[in-house]
Amino acid sequence: MFLLKALLISALLQSQAIAAAPGAAPVKSPATTAAVSAPIDLNTADVATLVKGMRGIGESKARAIVEYRRINGPFKTVDDLTLVKGIGARTVELNRARLRIVTKAPPAVAAKPAADPRKTNR
Repeated sequence: MFLLKALLISALLQSQAIAAAPGAAPVKSPATTAAVSAPIDLNTADVATLVKGMRGIGESKARAIVEYRRINGPFKTVDDLTLVKGIGARTVELNRARLRIVTKAPPAVAAKPAADPRKTNR
């Protein structure tokens, strides 16, 4: 029984050493994956944000998204992303869960103050 425990502990320690070895794939912590999966607002994201946060989007496609938005105005839906040349439905589906469209309410227009009845134009 003691020998079996010793072998299991040895195997466990070796697997941890291999995972920590140089060149081994890094283990993602929950904090790392949370940062990657933060929602991306298609109407405010810059090129770097799009490249970092979207699957299948390189720098040239990210620039195309930003340029399309500059010329045509904000996206109304996530599906409008397919209107950008080079981006298809598959890319949208791969990224749908991490994309958002944040619509801002138009600025409120201040109401004119009521005319002062004491002031009259004569």
